[in-house]
Formats: sequence, structure tokens, C-alpha cells
Amino acid sequence: MTVPLFDPPHRPLPEHPAIKSYRRALPEGAVLAYPLDPLDRVGLPVWSAELFAARGSMHHGVGFGPTDARAAIGAFGELSETLFAGDAVKRLRPRRASYLDVLREVGPDGVVDPLGVCLPAGGDYTPTRPLRWVEARRWATGEGVLVPIELVAASPVDIEPDGAWLVPPVTNGLGAGPTLDHAFAHGLLELVQRDGNSATYRALDLGIGIRLDSVRDPATLALLDTLDRAGIEVTVKLASTDFSITNLYVVGAERDSEETPHPLALTACGEAADPDREKALNKALMEYVAGRSRKPFDNGPISRMTAVAPGSYVGRAIRTATLEHEEERDLREAVAWLGMDARGMRDLLEDPVFSVRSRVNFSSLPEPPTEVGDGSAAAVVANRLREGGLDPLYIDLSPPDGEVRVVRAIVPGLEVETASYGRIGARNLRRLLRRDDDLAGTEAPPEGARRILLPEARRGEFGPEPWLDVATLNSRVGRLYPLYREPSRHVAALVADGVL
Repeated sequence: MTVPLFDPPHRPLPEHPAIKSYRRALPEGAVLAYPLDPLDRVGLPVWSAELFAARGSMHHGVGFGPTDARAAIGAFGELSETLFAGDAVKRLRPRRASYLDVLREVGPDGVVDPLGVCLPAGGDYTPTRPLRWVEARRWATGEGVLVPIELVAASPVDIEPDGAWLVPPVTNGLGAGPTLDHAFAHGLLELVQRDGNSATYRALDLGIGIRLDSVRDPATLALLDTLDRAGIEVTVKLASTDFSITNLYVVGAERDSEETPHPLALTACGEAADPDREKALNKALMEYVAGRSRKPFDNGPISRMTAVAPGSYVGRAIRTATLEHEEERDLREAVAWLGMDARGMRDLLEDPVFSVRSRVNFSSLPEPPTEVGDGSAAAVVANRLREGGLDPLYIDLSPPDGEVRVVRAIVPGLEVETASYGRIGARNLRRLLRRDDDLAGTEAPPEGARRILLPEARRGEFGPEPWLDVATLNSRVGRLYPLYREPSRHVAALVADGVL
């Protein structure tokens, strides 16, 4: 199916107070916003927002929703997360000291043990290594807690490494919104979402399908019907129900591969975690549909960009593209994907991404919360995590004197980036041991396996030598790596075309 060229912008930016608040908070520069959904045929609004700041940096976000206004609000919210987080991190004044030095001064309640943040297997961290510490806050009490700055930074662009990274900076846990509570809830749910699927989907997919036996939300039912009538077969899969939170994801493909708008649309995946299974399903479905436009726009040929973006974006985007912070592995595989047709992409993803080996009923997943008291989304999720033995923290990264709140949620012990960066703690070690597929073990490590670094209090739960076979894991991920880590916008196409 050929997507025709358009004369963007296709629809005007909606007038909405939340959009105006985000725009007022932005620094000086050129601000653009336009829909991406003409790249697909489902019809769900998907918007992109960009800031080309006068100071020289470029920031962007993508949002989706049932209306143009909701989608544009999401786009400006995502833009604001990384923009203001980066600005705030640059303003921080970290203290340089070893964990042991800080521990002696503030005690175990005043500092996060780096061994508890899921370090990369095989790393050389020791408690005597100097780190840069900044103050976060304990959500339950407001007490200060020192954390390594790598847990706060969203990108390597935000800070210079002090030797090797303790962990690579990632955006996981950022949230933006009109209130601190709103932003923190967003960040917390993203942390739970990534923890639940970090060792159970994509290349490590367990194939647990969800039978949609009792969906009640009218908007969700309407979207499912729209996808069905468009000839798109969606598969809803279960990641986990830890903390009594429904954690699921959605993938899909055209029944007739010739109708696929672009091969990269097949790589779309919608993820969501929520105490209310109906909200989780609705969000994951919409994010899946958004990915069908976003993936070809971000990582597809330049023709996908020029089909929807205003001309003022195209030139700026190409001029600001750089290879400076790109990972060789994701860029190599993303460029290779550009040479694949829809049938080849479907074959690549068929097993395990689209495969289903067992099923559970949607009706068996957690119901809406019944907590009394505060009842805010942040309080509900934070309380669930605390009941599970975890300690939700946050650091306020909001712009000074602005109308927008930006927060980094931090929950030591939740997992992330195991399949990409080899980060692993006790939770994913336990999950991989249950899989019984020789990716991890607790004794007699095979040649080349890397030691898993755990806090002293957790080592007794496992054998004397917990290990992760990173080479086998990397081989398992293989050509699917861009499902985990994508190059920066348009870089794959510019490399493929010889521009970069």
C-alpha cells in the first residue's frame, strides 16, 4: 500500500489550556506540532511536537489519544519530560564520594545502595568507587535520599560520564503534567511497565495471550472494532500482574501483508501498566496504533518524514542529526531493517513477537483499585510498591517558576534494560531462573557468563555465583535489537542514504 504525499500540516493545533501551559513553559525557539497519523489508516490521532531551541538543542515528543487535543497534549508532555529533565540535571550540584563514605554519614535509610539498582552483569562496581550523588525524596515521608546521578539523567547528553557509567542514562521513569502527583504517577507506572516486561517480551516473549472475554470500556471496544475492520489482527499479551497491577502489551499485523502501510508499522508495540485492567488495555491499544505511524516516521525512509512534516521541520531535522551519541548495535540493525519488505519483517517477528503459546482471560486480571483514603493515582501505585517491599523515590525536575511539573520516579529494585544493556537484579534473575533456558544460573557459570551484582541482603536468596550469559542473550536478541533501543530520529535513514 502506497501512502500518498500530503501538503502538511494536515490539521491545525487544537486550542487547549494544557497545550498553552506547555508552550508558555518552553524556552525561546521554533515550536512545531503536526499529526503523524496520515502515515497509517486507522484514524487514531497521533501528534508530534518539536522545539528547535534558540540555544541550539532540539527536543521532540509524540502523543496519542482519542482526540487531536489529547494527542497534542501528550506530545508536548513527552517533549517537556526530556527537555526540562536535561535542564534540571545540568543545574544539579552532585557530591562525589563512595557509597561506603556516604553510608557512614547518612545511614542506610539516607542513601540508595548501587548494588540494588540492577547494575549491568559483569560490571566492576565496588562500594569504594567514587560516584556522583544527588538528593531525591522518599514519596511516603519527604525524607532526602541520596542517589547516583545516573538514575536521574535521561540521556548521555545531559551529563558527562565520570569514567564509566554506573548505568546508562535512560528516560524510564520520567513523567510530566500539571501537578507533581500526576507526573509522579506517570513515571511510576512506566517503571512498573518496564519491570514487568523486561524479561518477558520481544526476543524473550513468553507468548501469554490475553483472551478479551469481558472488555467493558466503550472506547476500547470501538478501537478494537476499527482495527478489525481495517484488517489488522491485534494480539494482546500479558507481561505480569505483580503488585496487583495489570501489565500488558499489544502487537499486531495486517491479515494481508500487502496492505501494510510500511514494514516498520509491524514493529509497533503498545505497552501499559495500570491497577485498572480496562485503562491498561485502552492505553496499550492506542500506543500500538500510534507506533504504526511513529516507527516509520522516526526510523523509516526520509519520504515518511516529508509526507507529514512541515518543510520547516525537514531541513532543521536533517541539519541537527548527528552520530555523536548513537549506539553502533541499534543503528546497524535499524539500517538493515530499511531493506526489508512487509513479508520479510513479518517473518522476522513471527516467533516470538506474534506467537501465542498459552492464554489467560482478561476477566482474571486485576480489577480497579478499591483503596480508601487519598486515592490519587500516585498514592495507589506507590502504596502497592511499598507493600511489595520497594521504596518509591522521586526528584523534582520541574522548570523554575513554570506551569509544568516534571518528575523522575526512582524505585530501586525494579528491572529495566536487561535484554539491551545486560542490567539485572534479583527480580529478573528469579524470572530467568523460572524460564529454565540457561540464560541465567546461580552456580557453575559457563564460560563467558558474567557475574550478577546483588546487594548483600539478597545474595542469600540465590546460590554462591549468580550469573547471566550475556553472549547467549545478545544472540537471542540479535536482529530484534531495535525493538529495545532505537536510533535517534531519522538517523537510520540518513545513514542508509549516505548523508551521515
